Amino acid sequence: MPNQPRATKVLISLVISMTIGAIVLMALDSKSISGGAFSLVSYSALGPIKQAVVFRRNATAQRWERIEVFYSKTSGGNLEQLSSLSGLVGPEDINFHFLICNGLGGIDGQVFTTEKWLRQWSSLPDGSWDGTKRTIRICVIASGTSNPPTGSQLTRTAELVEMLGRKFHIIDSKNILYPADWQL
Repeated sequence: MPNQPRATKVLISLVISMTIGAIVLMALDSKSISGGAFSLVSYSALGPIKQAVVFRRNATAQRWERIEVFYSKTSGGNLEQLSSLSGLVGPEDINFHFLICNGLGGIDGQVFTTEKWLRQWSSLPDGSWDGTKRTIRICVIASGTSNPPTGSQLTRTAELVEMLGRKFHIIDSKNILYPADWQL
């Protein structure tokens, strides 16, 4: 072929220019390669949602009939920090089943399972919540409009709600409650 040497030269030039471009961009960037904005490393390090849904006691499909997602009304935190802010003795006394972090107190999108979920105990109605004993409560570290949930929190919450809905046959969308400004 008469154009084969030209095609080879173009290919080599392209590879060299892409390599130089990548080196320049990495030199200008302060983050590591795995910490990039579009990297799946941090997301895959969170572990599967299936691990968070595990519990110690048996539960029938009829045990839970509703799922409620609500905001912590804090800018950051984890189980220990939220229990301390609430004046509780420890995280085992917290009044919800799952916590989804935003990167300030835990990895963005990290799902913490509470003692209430592990023992299959109901959340107790209190001044901020008047739900039923058959409601699974998911706390998302955010405060709504001033501090909205991150993309990772939205994704992980959707995965958790979907898995819980399948496991406990909560299919009807009116049995899944989100904050008013939640982005589905």
